[in-house]
Amino acid sequence: MLQLYVVPQFPDGVIFQQDGAPPHCGNIVREFLDSTFPQRWIGRVAVMAWPPRFPDITPLDFYLWGYVKQHVHSERINGINHLKLRITDVIHFVTPDVLTRVWEDWTIV
Repeated sequence: MLQLYVVPQFPDGVIFQQDGAPPHCGNIVREFLDSTFPQRWIGRVAVMAWPPRFPDITPLDFYLWGYVKQHVHSERINGINHLKLRITDVIHFVTPDVLTRVWEDWTIV
């Protein structure tokens, strides 16, 4: 997925942050990241190792998922299709401006 869909969209010189989930730390994944982002990826086993869930670089973990969960479950969910619809609706309300403000507020803390 990274190789085919994600990485081709990145600008040159990007620093990639790995989330540290066990499947993402396998040798094949680390070798790919080492060759694609030499000295420019952050993860549990990377050269640029970072504590997991460090708040300065993971506002999605600390803001977005909680926001989505809170708003999705603000009404009773009636099945998987309704859940998918609620998630999609809530995500559409999260604008780039909202994410920019979250990031700016987060870096001040």
